[in-house]
Amino acid sequence: MEEYVYIDGKKYKRGYTTGSCATAAAKAASYMLLTKLPIEVINIDTPKGIPLNLKVENINIQDDYVECSIRKDGGDDIDATHNMHIYARAEFIDSKEIIITGGNGVGRVTKKGLGIEIGESAINKTPRNMINNEVRKVIGEDKGVKITIFAPEGELIAKKTFNPRLGIVGGISIIGTTGIVEPMSDEGWKKSLSIELEMKKAQGMDKIILVPGNHGEMFIKETLGIDIKYIVRTSNFIGYMLKEAQRIGFKKILMAGHLGKYVKVAGGIFNTHSKVADARNEILLANLALMNAPFELIKKVNECLTTEEFIEIINSKEYEGYKEIYNILSNKCRERIDIYLNDEEIDVEVMIFSMEKELLGQSEKASDLKEIFYD
Repeated sequence: MEEYVYIDGKKYKRGYTTGSCATAAAKAASYMLLTKLPIEVINIDTPKGIPLNLKVENINIQDDYVECSIRKDGGDDIDATHNMHIYARAEFIDSKEIIITGGNGVGRVTKKGLGIEIGESAINKTPRNMINNEVRKVIGEDKGVKITIFAPEGELIAKKTFNPRLGIVGGISIIGTTGIVEPMSDEGWKKSLSIELEMKKAQGMDKIILVPGNHGEMFIKETLGIDIKYIVRTSNFIGYMLKEAQRIGFKKILMAGHLGKYVKVAGGIFNTHSKVADARNEILLANLALMNAPFELIKKVNECLTTEEFIEIINSKEYEGYKEIYNILSNKCRERIDIYLNDEEIDVEVMIFSMEKELLGQSEKASDLKEIFYD
């Protein structure tokens, strides 16, 4: 494998997906089922065109089946599955088919929208094709095997992933469209977020609530009392997820975010990671100046290190007359989003909250839009 890539002048290590691990384990187990001889390394081709030579571990050769594992390596794009073992069990069957299924620690699909039938093992199409192709190279056309992919650590590790939110229960999913994990890949992260939007649409939803993360989800659930089934997280990729919601066809979008994120959107910043842009104080100061705030207040805000400090100042008795800034910022968020989407058919409203899950401000028609989410 071409192990390293250069991003912004820095050297990063590539990794390989759970799908590649399952494929390599399946191919190695099939080979040892035929030969009854252990092997140390197995090679596979990936859809990206990069071949892999992977170490085979935990070999168990029996008369009627063989098991082995491949250790997952995410390279420099480490996720919850990094370093876990993905196993395959191969056993001959009385047909020429290759049957692929999931065992212990591989999740099962319980919701529509993932491209896998409900009740089936969460092994995506590309890994299934990879397993089929690589195993067929070993056993030829005249034999058939049943391949069971399993991961003893899978059920525990899955709790650290998006799987429970996607309706994958009981373990990890075997995924990967290229077989290779590209380091520092925002694109992969964004795609995993947009999958949720696709699923909501496939389940028949026509309205959605976008939140940056955990705090937004808790605000919707605990403060507003709305079912979390409508929620999709955006992380810092607010602009991307808005465009995805537009592409998929959602016409009503309620957005709820902490002031620290949405003050940036009010200034036209749609990727809210601090490494991209951070003009929180500048945006707050500009809007306070437009409200004829005293210089003393502007100076205090300029010295704030966090937006929570700003909230504490504005919510004090001395300056509570400037609380309207929260509504002003909410409306500016909505106006920026309207310009960004340029789609009169989409109804977007905004709510801004504090870390204590207190509603600080909202855009003009947010209360009305909120009501459609109560079942």
